[in-house]
Parts: sequence; structure tokens; C-alpha cells
Amino acid sequence: MARPQTSQKNSPQKVDLSVVIPLYNEAESLPELYQRLTDVLQEENIHYELLFIDDGSRDGSFDVLEKLHQKDSRVRVVQFRKNFGKSAALACGFHESKGEIVITMDADLQDDPDEIPDLIAEINEGYDLVSGWKKKRYDPFIKRNTSKIYNLVTSWVSGIRLHDFNCGLKAYRSDVVKTIEVYGQLHRFIPVLAHWQGFRVTEMVVKHHPRKYGKTKFGAFRFVAGMLDLFTVVFLNKFKKRPLHLFGTFGLITLILGVILNIYLAYQRIFFQKYLSNRPLLFLAVLLVIVGIQFISMGLLGEMITETQKRKNDYSVKNILG
Repeated sequence: MARPQTSQKNSPQKVDLSVVIPLYNEAESLPELYQRLTDVLQEENIHYELLFIDDGSRDGSFDVLEKLHQKDSRVRVVQFRKNFGKSAALACGFHESKGEIVITMDADLQDDPDEIPDLIAEINEGYDLVSGWKKKRYDPFIKRNTSKIYNLVTSWVSGIRLHDFNCGLKAYRSDVVKTIEVYGQLHRFIPVLAHWQGFRVTEMVVKHHPRKYGKTKFGAFRFVAGMLDLFTVVFLNKFKKRPLHLFGTFGLITLILGVILNIYLAYQRIFFQKYLSNRPLLFLAVLLVIVGIQFISMGLLGEMITETQKRKNDYSVKNILG
């Protein structure tokens, strides 16, 4: 395969590799990241594209990317109107990617482009998704330790044993990125979503570097949000197409208990002349019936919404280059 040239616009051709890079306020790191990626990928002698998703940066990142695009037509850029989050950026990158293999990585230079050939080799071994494992991390103490808890809980709940679900450096077959839906904050659970869809998932130890420019976007709330999103993923996997099975189960149990208690109280009132106005059990029985009906109604409404709703993009694009 001939090495692509940077001096002129590439003619339409098959793209072997797409590198998807979501970013937010990373202007200082972009020129170095581009150069390091170019050095590595040109040695691989493949047709590739660099797809940068500017998630509403306000530090001039888009201006830097525009210059890189003018210099190299393999650089493609999508600019959001505002910051929509990493999941939206990845969803857009997956939709726009053309490569048979897709690499995702962060733009802060903490992910190492030198790992890309090894990630591709793992894909060629027959895996559909290869997730990076930052075994030695250069992150703040709180981020490192909350990530350990998060990864442990996610492994236990999801049934897939990985050490680092949220590593930005991953490799995918194109079938994976075109199949799974990433929205909200579900980018943390892409390996879980792929595993539940039947794709072969593995992980590989990758190098991690200290942040060179800017500051981390991590906050304490993101840990809490991650745990809440885990419940979302489990719910969507088991009950997305059948919400009545979840709400209806709780509703049916409480409704049956309420009916049984009401029958018992009615039996006592009719045959034993026991008054019920001062018995808390009566209020519990009535409450269980009402709650049961409400749960079943919620399940039916969920079924109606599932049947009629069509998902829209969670982002708004301002500019596209390439």
C-alpha cells in the first residue's frame, strides 16, 4: 500500500484506519499530538484519517485544527456549537468515521500514539474491541482511587472482567462503532455495551503519561454520575425494549399483596365483626393496591414511549472540515 501524501488532497479511497479524538480546550497539545500521530501512522503504511471532534472549545482549538486541516487533508474536524460532553463527541466521531478500524484517544497527550500498532494487532487477532488498561497512571490521587472502585463495581455488575473501562485509548472494528449507541454519559461503558451486543472484548496494557498542558476535566461529581450511569446501562440492557417487565413486576407484587390484605380484612369484618377504621393494616392494604396500579401504569407508559420514540442526535454541529 502506498503511503498517503500530505501535499495534496487525497483522492477518494478506502480508509483503513480512523483515529477519533474528542477534545475540549486542548489547543496547546494539538500540534504535538498531530505530529506524533502522523509519525506513527505513516510508518504503518495504511490509509488513515484523523477525525477531531471539537466539543465546543473556547481556547482557539478550532483555529489550530483548521490550520492542520489546510496542511493535511487527512485531518477532518467537526466543531460543536457548545460543550455537549464526551459521549456526544464520540457518537459524532463514530458516525463520521470511515475506517475499517477505529481508534479513540484523548487529546491531552496522556494517551500514547505509539500504542496504536499494538492495538491494531490485537484487532487482527480476532477481537472486536480492545480497551486500553492504564496500569500505571499519572492522575490525581482521588481520580486514581475512585476509578478503582468504579472499575471493580462495573466488572461485578456487567459480568465483563476489565481493569480500566474508561481508558480513552481503545480500538474497534467498524461494526462495533456503527452498532452501539453512545449518548448521555455512556462513553464510560462502551466495552460493556459491546460485550452485551455479543462482540469480543479484551484489554491491553498501555502507557500513560502525565498531563503536559491544561488541567484535568475530572470532578468529584463525575464519580457519582458514573455510578448512576451504571444503573442506567443495566436498566437499558435488561428492560429497554420491555419496561413493563420491570415496573410491572413490582406493580404486580404490591398489587397482589394489597388485594390479599384487603380480602383478609374484609373477611374479619364480615365474619368476626371487627372494625377496621382504627387499623393501620387497612391503610397499608389500600396503599399497596394504589402503588401496584401506579407501577403497572408506568410500565405501560414506558412501553408506549419505547414503541414511538426515535432517538435524535445529542449534539449540534457548527462546522465540518473535510
